[in-house]
Amino acid sequence: MVIGSGPNGLTAAIHLARNGCQVTVHERAAQIGGSARSAALTLPGFIHDVCSAVHPMAVSSPAFEQFPLADHGLEWIHPDAPLAHPFDDGTAAVLERSVEATAQGLGADGPAWRRLMEPLAEAWPRLRHDVLAPLHVPRYPLLFARFGSRALNSAAGLVESRFRGARARALFAGIAAHACLPLESRPSAGVGLTLAAAGHSVGWPFPRGGAQRISDALAAYLRSLGGEIRTDASLAELPDAPIVLCDVTPRQFLALAGDRLAGPYRTALARYRYGPGAFKMDWALDGPIPWKSRECLRAGTVHLGGTFEEIAAWERNHTGRPFVLLALPTLFDASRAPAGKHVAWAYCHVPNGSGTDLSDAIEDQVERFAPGFRSRILARSVLPPAALERLNPNLVGGDINGGAIDLRQFFLRPTWRFYATPLDGVYLCSSSTPPGGAVHGMCGYHAAHVVLSRRSPTVRRPAARSES
Repeated sequence: MVIGSGPNGLTAAIHLARNGCQVTVHERAAQIGGSARSAALTLPGFIHDVCSAVHPMAVSSPAFEQFPLADHGLEWIHPDAPLAHPFDDGTAAVLERSVEATAQGLGADGPAWRRLMEPLAEAWPRLRHDVLAPLHVPRYPLLFARFGSRALNSAAGLVESRFRGARARALFAGIAAHACLPLESRPSAGVGLTLAAAGHSVGWPFPRGGAQRISDALAAYLRSLGGEIRTDASLAELPDAPIVLCDVTPRQFLALAGDRLAGPYRTALARYRYGPGAFKMDWALDGPIPWKSRECLRAGTVHLGGTFEEIAAWERNHTGRPFVLLALPTLFDASRAPAGKHVAWAYCHVPNGSGTDLSDAIEDQVERFAPGFRSRILARSVLPPAALERLNPNLVGGDINGGAIDLRQFFLRPTWRFYATPLDGVYLCSSSTPPGGAVHGMCGYHAAHVVLSRRSPTVRRPAARSES
């Protein structure tokens, strides 16, 4: 039994089913997908991604590449450029698929960008196997050691040591800010290097039709293997089943386990720390965003933060102008809106559980780089941290990463046991386990691998039984 139908839960179920297990996924919501869902959040005919929208880790996933998801309707769209970072002067730094083309747009910092990113981009097809995994003996030890020597630093430290010009400093700062950490904290550099290397190697694509297509393809493949999915499921406590994998964070697991869980493990889960929340907005638009920089029209993702210093100040204190992460998928996927119309998706980081309304601040930041943006808005959806948590209880306080990813929780997540728990046959497989947040399914894949390595064939293949 798997509790939760997010990408990690579905991937765990698939890996078990491919190895002969009878699997049922139980989802409390009426719609599968967890944070990989789409819905009409504004007006009829406008399809918005409820949480995740752009997926470099999905196309990097060693688990997903084993599944015939294209046969079940998943099609990736690659924008001309993964990312644009506009400035007040009407220009933009662009993360291109080509390291060389990116370097050419960074002036005097171009050679430094090339020296930093070219080896990582070339190595990404191998490196991803070790990056998207728990602590282990690396498959490529020398390569992983070279990556780790840089990745365990802070983004601020890396920027100060490598770049002098405003364009490269800001471009890397925006990418590293996906860590939801102050840029002075470790391992924020690792997040920036991972996402930049993936952008150069495999891109930052999104699924045609919305993030829901990822979940739907995973579910369709699971059903083709004989797996079952039950929505609107009511589970007030852990079920009595030979094997249970829980795609939930520590807070929900403590509630499910109740008095079956005690001692140091319960204490460790109760102390698990959640990271900053997200304040998210979606817009239905009557035309594309009128960017001052035409380069932004080539990119699937746009980072709105100005300089390195501005981005660092926001991620450190959540004061000043917000650093806004924005996507306009309908520039490349017309299926998400009526003819000639567009949808846009954006969020910024805020303190966990913050109740501050940042709607105007976010729209002001878009207007800063795209004057006339507000005149294009037909309708808006506003999802502060509390609303995100209502949509998906795993987003505790709006935390989209399943927990803070500072050094301690980066390596020991949620405890030194990783996926295992003290309860026989009960495992965790959410983004609160390694390798953490993003849509890649690897938390579920590794958890299922642990299950299969520990269980005898007779237990792995239980006889059919009645379900409560």
